[in-house]
Amino acid sequence: MRVLIIDDDRLVVAALKTILEADGEIEVAGTGFSGRQAVELYREIKPDILLLDIRMDGMTGIEAAESILKEDREAKILFLTTFSDDEYIVRALQIGAKGYLLKQNYESIIPSLKAVHLGQRVFGEEIIAKIPFSLAAGREKEGLKSFGLNEREIEIVTQVSNGLSNREIAEKLYLSEGTVRNYLSVILEKLSLRDRTQLAIFYYKHR
Repeated sequence: MRVLIIDDDRLVVAALKTILEADGEIEVAGTGFSGRQAVELYREIKPDILLLDIRMDGMTGIEAAESILKEDREAKILFLTTFSDDEYIVRALQIGAKGYLLKQNYESIIPSLKAVHLGQRVFGEEIIAKIPFSLAAGREKEGLKSFGLNEREIEIVTQVSNGLSNREIAEKLYLSEGTVRNYLSVILEKLSLRDRTQLAIFYYKHR
């Protein structure tokens, strides 16, 4: 089984390479550190499985996977990430990923790779528990998109409706407070609303 490893943390890549190569049935056919490298190396190497991080600068793992799957619908992609966000889980399911694991569960990586190689889908226990709620959240977002909001704006609206301050939203979404304020101004203008209270009411009325 030939595996391509992509993660923007070089220490994680080195650790994964060591772990996988200790198994006699797995060959690490290549490694990379960005979404763009994932696409390029997949084309070049044609691995049996792509072990792929999600949150990376530039092209994300989700975007890389979408690009690869457009070219090769049979590509076997297993996401390995520290993030169990509903949005990521939904997109992984939608685009046809073969699995979604959390990095802290290192002991499950090799069995999961072997299961994917045999044609199975693999989702960690934490992810399986979240899937029904993640799919519900995905449907909720589709409803809000009908008002002209993009993914990031919907994230902002959701956090406002959860009672978070601009600073808390900025920390949660890895943005600056100024960027959050700008997003809110645009959102309120798009929806013809006056303030955060009206925005929260709008969210619970239309989600």
